[in-house]
Amino acid sequence: MSKRINRLWFASVLGVALAFGAAGCTWNPNGSASDEEQRQRDEKTREDAAKAAEKLKPAIESAGRKLGEATERAAEEAKAAAQGVKEGWARGSHAPVDVNSASETELTELPGITDTIAKRIIRNRPYNNGQDLVNRGIVSRSSYEKIQDQIVAK
Repeated sequence: MSKRINRLWFASVLGVALAFGAAGCTWNPNGSASDEEQRQRDEKTREDAAKAAEKLKPAIESAGRKLGEATERAAEEAKAAAQGVKEGWARGSHAPVDVNSASETELTELPGITDTIAKRIIRNRPYNNGQDLVNRGIVSRSSYEKIQDQIVAK
């Protein structure tokens, strides 16, 4: 899409440049022109430039809209990336949760651990390792896989 916008932008700039270039061209091989002839040439050049700009206007407006849409998408993606970095940073800054000593609140901060599961973890202590949570039927295998890097059993 950016190639298309670049082509439209280039065509627009080229058209305007040609129109202005033609407007500034006053060379006359027959010597100096009369004021009336010069005025007529200037008027024709202005009309040609206005027509060229009129033809290019829809393409420029379309390119502007597409550029605006692309900018909005890029901003949304940048915001999502920043949120992901923030969440990753927050996750990485916590020490692993000890399933043998953590409070119910600390346990419920783990992904997929509800109040009920946290109470069950506390009720069935002690654990030799995190895998005991699955072996004893306290959490499912899929739940354990989500938290295994965030827990220890001391």
